[in-house]
Amino acid sequence: MQPKPESYSTYYAETFKDPKVVDDYRHRPPYPAAVFDILVGLITDRPRAVLDVGAGSGDIARHLIEHVERIDAVDFSQSMIERGRQLPRGNHPNLHWIYGKVEDAPLSPPYALITAGSSIHWPEWDIAFPRFRSMLTPNGYLALIYRRALPMPWDDELRALREQFSARRGHRPDSVAGDLEQRGFFRRLGEQKTDPVPFKQTIDDFIDGLHSRSACSRERMGPQQAAEFDQQLRTLLFRYHPDGRLPLQIVGTVTWGKPERGYAE
Repeated sequence: MQPKPESYSTYYAETFKDPKVVDDYRHRPPYPAAVFDILVGLITDRPRAVLDVGAGSGDIARHLIEHVERIDAVDFSQSMIERGRQLPRGNHPNLHWIYGKVEDAPLSPPYALITAGSSIHWPEWDIAFPRFRSMLTPNGYLALIYRRALPMPWDDELRALREQFSARRGHRPDSVAGDLEQRGFFRRLGEQKTDPVPFKQTIDDFIDGLHSRSACSRERMGPQQAAEFDQQLRTLLFRYHPDGRLPLQIVGTVTWGKPERGYAE
């Protein structure tokens, strides 16, 4: 059963409390190292404190922590936080894990930088963005961070399969910077992309990585649909890569600017 439109964000964000999704999350490609160089360069104020929104298992926070004084990593999946604590630098003394929604979680501003990955489409923007605005230092930024693979010859077929089997309808796209700007929640001041970084991944790990997304979680799809999706996708990818390994090229994008209050609707 699909949720009501007003409950899309909460309903699908709940996916990341599923232990299977948490386990599959490790199969997402890593952020290129240059992403963290860009983020460090955006921090000019003191204290050198960072708020990481929708931190998940800490793919951003754990790699940035050694360059700042403190990171508050907020996520409303306790399972994700527990996994993050077990990963490298996850128990760093200056990395503070906070369970809750960023709209009302107990935080400790000011922050010289607020970071968010694709999870930025989950919060209630009309609550979260005015709060971000109030918590930044004078020269602080909100940085939206994305990672993607460069186009592959099977992309169109993969897209068609994902649309056919998707468990999610009527949702915001993964990259939402443009939507945020149009609705007055974000004022873009700059953007930088990294050079592509090679990332070889087995077909099975790639498929598991797709199941870490709310639209493709095995629980949301159901066992029969998930099995059919896996079979068709495995057949597709082996046709292009008989050795079972995908030669991916990963690019990171950092878009930074100022959070705003939004336009009244």
